[in-house]
Amino acid sequence: MSRIDETQQFIPVRIAILTVSDTRGLQDDRSGDTLVARLTEAGHSLADRAILRDDRAAIADQLRLWIARDDVDVVISTGGTGLTGRDVTVEAHRDVYEKEIDAFGTVFTMVSFQKIGTSAVQSRATGGVAGGTYLFALPGSTGACKDAWDEILRWQLDYRHRPCNFVEILPRLDEHQRRK
Repeated sequence: MSRIDETQQFIPVRIAILTVSDTRGLQDDRSGDTLVARLTEAGHSLADRAILRDDRAAIADQLRLWIARDDVDVVISTGGTGLTGRDVTVEAHRDVYEKEIDAFGTVFTMVSFQKIGTSAVQSRATGGVAGGTYLFALPGSTGACKDAWDEILRWQLDYRHRPCNFVEILPRLDEHQRRK
């Protein structure tokens, strides 16, 4: 289903990684490390990386900071997408989105179902766009980060992927703001 058009040139994107956790630091952030390894192995660049506690306003503020930067094309967060009271990453993302990519959560659930069965219903992975930047919220498990990258983001963040991909429309995400 995913195919790469080798006649096209790869276009790297600049990705910021946000880990949302009350207990992790850079020294033991396995999910963040997994995403950094995968994005750099794919040829993209790490624009920035941060770890924040489960605080809706702080998460939304960090997303807005990265959206405002010219050197960040994509933000991927990990953690805080579950159902407990302190899981507020999805709400923070939605506070910032201009448009939600509804099918991202659906496709993530399909991928997860193949790996973890009905436990996939407990994930609230989401994706959206704001200020010309893609934003994705993934669960905090290393397995979920691997699945999201390997099965979805790896392909959609590769300009050569056919029949379409996120990179080819990246320059047009904020065209509504440029028109007068």
